[in-house]
Amino acid sequence: MSDFVLSCCSTADLPAAFFETRNVQLVCFHFTMDGKEYADDLGKSIPFAEFYQRIADGAQPTTSQVNVQQYIEFFEPFLKAGKDILHLAFSSGLSGSYNSARIACETLSEQYPDNKIYLVDTLAASSGFGLLVDTAADMRDAGKSAEEIYAFLEENKLNLHHWFFSTDLTSYIRGGRVTPIAGFFGTMLKICPLLNVNNAGKLIPRQKCRGKAKAIEEILAKMKEHAQDGVDYSGKCFISNSACYADAKAVADKVEEAFPKLNGKVMINNIGTVIGSHTGPGTVALFFYGDKRGE
Repeated sequence: MSDFVLSCCSTADLPAAFFETRNVQLVCFHFTMDGKEYADDLGKSIPFAEFYQRIADGAQPTTSQVNVQQYIEFFEPFLKAGKDILHLAFSSGLSGSYNSARIACETLSEQYPDNKIYLVDTLAASSGFGLLVDTAADMRDAGKSAEEIYAFLEENKLNLHHWFFSTDLTSYIRGGRVTPIAGFFGTMLKICPLLNVNNAGKLIPRQKCRGKAKAIEEILAKMKEHAQDGVDYSGKCFISNSACYADAKAVADKVEEAFPKLNGKVMINNIGTVIGSHTGPGTVALFFYGDKRGE
């Protein structure tokens, strides 16, 4: 039994069963849709299919991060119980939540000087964030200490790759990531933008693919180019999707064929309601360990 609590944000986009069976504590972001606020609670408040259908029908959800007080209320019971904490936070390049967690940790460290709080800015999102959480849970279960896991994550978090493509630009246009004019022509020409998360944890457009088949071909090529040991990659691979499971499965099938030494099957997850509020339906994201991410 570990002597510390392992926790993360709901934006790690893993199934509820993962957190329950792996003993990982979860703090939830929130989103507002059609005037009502919901917790980003892994599809419990609103099933993912309904959530994405409502966006397709015109709903424009907004999101809110975990604030300082919410983090204090989340962390403090563990500290009162005498536990240390290892918390993995959503990328600071995409949200201010890490900074809120940092302030909460500084405040609580003064009140509980005998306990340690290890806070990781994962510079990761969605199931890429989730893959780091999975790694931390594996290390904890193998007997590693919070300090050892923290050091490993800080050393290796930029080896975690995120590659995304989208077949629906509507939410990207609404959110300002794609201009209306570019979105109009992109939609007419069936352009699927390919993006990744850079070394600052920010989402960066990388290239434009003409059609879904080309996007799938290119995302597979990126994994071949960057994965640790190339096609001999023997780590885990996660995929997340926003209401486009068939596209995610097509990518997973190609990854499993191209990388025969994978550690198990590709895990396909849902993009959660907070990240999905910004991507909308039609996004597929691929995550794996590889070389160091650059700008």
